[in-house]
Amino acid sequence: MAKGMREIKRQIKSTQNTKQITRAMEMVAAANLRRAQQSAESARPYADKLKEVVGSIAAGTKGVKHPMLQTREVKKTGYLVITSDRGLAGGYNANVLRKVASEIRENHKSTDEYTIFVIGRKGRDFFKKRNMPITDEVTGVPDLPSFADIKSIAYAAVAKFEQGEYDQLFLVYNQFKNAMTQIPTIKRLLPLDDVSGTATASYEYEPSPEGVLEVLLPKYAETLIYSAVLEGKASEFGARMSAMNSATKNATKMISTYTLAYNRARQASITQEISEIVAGANASS
Repeated sequence: MAKGMREIKRQIKSTQNTKQITRAMEMVAAANLRRAQQSAESARPYADKLKEVVGSIAAGTKGVKHPMLQTREVKKTGYLVITSDRGLAGGYNANVLRKVASEIRENHKSTDEYTIFVIGRKGRDFFKKRNMPITDEVTGVPDLPSFADIKSIAYAAVAKFEQGEYDQLFLVYNQFKNAMTQIPTIKRLLPLDDVSGTATASYEYEPSPEGVLEVLLPKYAETLIYSAVLEGKASEFGARMSAMNSATKNATKMISTYTLAYNRARQASITQEISEIVAGANASS
């Protein structure tokens, strides 16, 4: 009996320690979530302004052509997948990886038909384990990333589309709704088809509209990638906060269960001791 009580007491202590850890992680995730949301919101005006300028050129100038605006026959597809470096975030990584894996399985017969750019250790390990083709990867992205942290992979993904190495590029990430809801999303990034028709004014550009687009279109696409990374970070912290909240609640329930079992065992032990004392007293009388 005493051995059983010691084991229950050890379990209570262990669960209390776990609860302290999950509660602390929940608070850290909540603080990071607020900052990540602010970063995502701050990046939107820049992307919107770039879209407005690009749309002005595309809609206000006749005959302007650029490979990033033109649809071509799809022979190969690129996927830029955004995941996290760490786990303990509920279904954050599993949901987005399951979605892109399903998309690839349904639309491609061989690895020659697609390539992958991946941000985050969890995604990189997932694809490597399955021998899926990775063109470029970035890990160790900080909790509050700057554009410089993902610039190399964003530039490579956009440049290889321009060079014709694949014919369309999809962004795969978790779209942030709120702390409880993150939506695995696949969105076509290239060719850009959401910038035309946003303005009707006619402008003159130096040296030429094509020259301006040559600079702005890659910047716009890279900005959309960065915005998706920021949304992914907000989603990651929301998912982690929810997961740690659930873990804390489960730990509280376990502590209550263990405490009840300990009290029952203690009561049984006391009852047994009293019975033994009474039996000994009766035997000696």
